[in-house]
Amino acid sequence: MRLKGKTALITGGNSGIGLATARLFVAEGARVAITGRNPETLDAAVKELGGNVLAVQADATDPAALERAVAATVERFGGLDVVFANAGIAAQTFVGKTTHETFASVLQTNITGVFFTVQAAAAHLKPGASVILTSSVHSELGMPGYSAYAASKGALKAMASVLAAEFAPKGVRVNVVSPGATRTTIWNAQAPTPEAYAQLDRKISATIPLGRMGEPEEIAKTVVFLASDDASYVNGQDLYVDGGVNGAALGAPLFRAPGPA
Repeated sequence: MRLKGKTALITGGNSGIGLATARLFVAEGARVAITGRNPETLDAAVKELGGNVLAVQADATDPAALERAVAATVERFGGLDVVFANAGIAAQTFVGKTTHETFASVLQTNITGVFFTVQAAAAHLKPGASVILTSSVHSELGMPGYSAYAASKGALKAMASVLAAEFAPKGVRVNVVSPGATRTTIWNAQAPTPEAYAQLDRKISATIPLGRMGEPEEIAKTVVFLASDDASYVNGQDLYVDGGVNGAALGAPLFRAPGPA
């Protein structure tokens, strides 16, 4: 068990990548606190994951709520070995069609919320602790319509470099995981029916060198690596888990030359 005896805090741990990571953390021996805004999904996660999991209702944009979540975690489990600042939102922000409220909401959750998550946890991080931030392939993808989301995820990578330097004297590592397209509920707004989702899946998969979208568990395995002592000398890095989109984009099915007749 790579996380035996360790205490972890996961924001946005009640669904998607966060929940998949919580499952794997528990399986690897960790005590886990998860946060989220939806009390029903938080309760369901605790019932599924068992007694070594604490659920705290907290909005990632509320610094006071984040402080309370950290305090509850420390009171229940002790100091923090892992912080996975994973909570985030996505929204389309096409130029000429975007309100200030929508743009600001993405930045508030994805950048400011992450910083104040780390700040709330900072005093409780044990020597050798690991902090992991969730960025995205969108930080470099250049997808039209996602200015706010891409800017927020790119900012996280820059912020992680600063945090890695700032925490280095304490022996605390800070790294980033950048998922590509992953099968989570984040796509529900764009594809609300099974038929629409299947069409979206085919379209996206054609742009990925491995020819498919990722699974939340595949991202979670990378987070476990960064959280564990296996990554004890990994600091200030950004690990892409995207099927090759960032490093080998032209290997995608969409760009492959047809084979011989």
